[in-house]
Amino acid sequence: MLLAPRLERELKTITAMVQIYCRDHHLPSQEDICADCSEFLQYAEKRLSRCPFQARKPTCGKCPIHCYQKQMQDRARQIMRYSGPKMLWTHPILAFYHILDGLRKTPDPRSCRRTESKTPKR
Repeated sequence: MLLAPRLERELKTITAMVQIYCRDHHLPSQEDICADCSEFLQYAEKRLSRCPFQARKPTCGKCPIHCYQKQMQDRARQIMRYSGPKMLWTHPILAFYHILDGLRKTPDPRSCRRTESKTPKR
């Protein structure tokens, strides 16, 4: 799936967070993630690829559009609350960029509507 560089970094961040969470809660002896966490990660990637903000995307906590289903939103919150502080030690660069992204001004959702094409219709 082809994503904007900003969204690629967001995907790397959520992947790292899920790996930390899964390692500590589900599979402490294995390097890969469990099926439940893999399912969540696929869901997150799908939601990222469809984000109307694309490269201007704020962090999910500051986003005015909540695109996750309630159950998945609660799961993401649980994963991020646990893994967020640990990111500073395991992935300091991703954590730093995530903090910077959190400082960004949240764009107006009305200005981020996707259009099919920019060429005028005949």
